[in-house]
Amino acid sequence: MIELLNAADDNGSHPAGAHLHAHLPAEADTEALGAALAAILRPGLKIWLQGNLGMGKTTLTRGLLRALGHEGKVKSPTYTLIEPYVVSRLDLYHFDFYRFNSPEEYLDAGLDEYFADQGVCIVEWPDKALPYLPLPDVEIRLDARDSGRFVEIHGRTDAGQTCVIELVRALRGADPAPKPD
Repeated sequence: MIELLNAADDNGSHPAGAHLHAHLPAEADTEALGAALAAILRPGLKIWLQGNLGMGKTTLTRGLLRALGHEGKVKSPTYTLIEPYVVSRLDLYHFDFYRFNSPEEYLDAGLDEYFADQGVCIVEWPDKALPYLPLPDVEIRLDARDSGRFVEIHGRTDAGQTCVIELVRALRGADPAPKPD
C-alpha cells in the first residue's frame, strides 16, 4: 500500500509547489503508483524518472502502461533507446538514455522530434542527455532503503503542477479534477 509521507496538493500553499513523497513497501506499490499516474496523464507531458539501477523506473512505467490498457511486455528500452506505445487516449514514448556516452548522442539519434508533439514522454536516465533534453513537467525520483522504495514527485511546470495536484488528490481518495477533452 502506498504510504504518503508528505504531499502538497495546492501549488500556492507550499514553497516547493505541488509535490509528493511516499513509501512504496513492495513492487506492487510501485506499479500501483504508475497506475494512479496513468489516470491523470495529459498529452504532451514530459516525465523524468530518476534513480539508480533497480530502483523501479521501469516497474512504475509498467504499472502506468497496464492501467492504460497495454497488455504486452514492458521492458526498459536500454538497447533500443525508445519503446513507443499507442495506448488508450495517448501516444506514449518510453526512453532510456543509460547507454549514452555523451549528451550529443541524444541529438545524433534524432529523438528531439518526439518531444515536440503531443505524446507523453517518459525518460529514464535523463541526465545523460542534458543539456539537450527538454526540461520535465514532472520529475520522479525513486530511491531504495531497507523498508522498500521511496518516491519523490515534483511538478516543474504549470502542467506538471496540475498533474501532481491531481495525483496527490487521487492517492488521498479524492476525485481528481475532470480532464478537458
